[in-house]
Amino acid sequence: MKKDFHFSYELLSHWKELPIEDQVLVDKAFEAVETAYAPYSEFKVGASVRLDSDAIVTGSNQENAAYPSGLCAERVALFHIGASFPKQTIKTICIVAKGTLIPDYKLLSPCGGCRQVMLESENRQKSKIRIIIVNQDNRTMIVPSVIDLLPFGFGS
Repeated sequence: MKKDFHFSYELLSHWKELPIEDQVLVDKAFEAVETAYAPYSEFKVGASVRLDSDAIVTGSNQENAAYPSGLCAERVALFHIGASFPKQTIKTICIVAKGTLIPDYKLLSPCGGCRQVMLESENRQKSKIRIIIVNQDNRTMIVPSVIDLLPFGFGS
């Protein structure tokens, strides 16, 4: 039996084309990049998350010499939300990065572990989480749901 999967996303040439509410989220993610601790990869990632209360929570990647003891920006933000705002619904997560690990023109994308944690968050709250990914060249991808990034995630 053959089945098809269709991936849905919108691509903008620059994040400044987003609505103002989303531009604020991008700005907060860029601010979070500056708090990243990435002495090994020199690749700094920032994430910002808008909750249904319109509060914004940020996270940045935190590396550790005892790899893999560090944590990605997305998980820092999402785990903080789980611990501090467990009854809030996540509306949108924005991810940005700065560094030479990935060339500017290449698509920035969350790692598999972060995709799984985002999917778990989406499943737990029983509503979609919108994702905004801003590449280093400012191209911006908007994905309507985590399931589009991880269609066969564990537990889905």
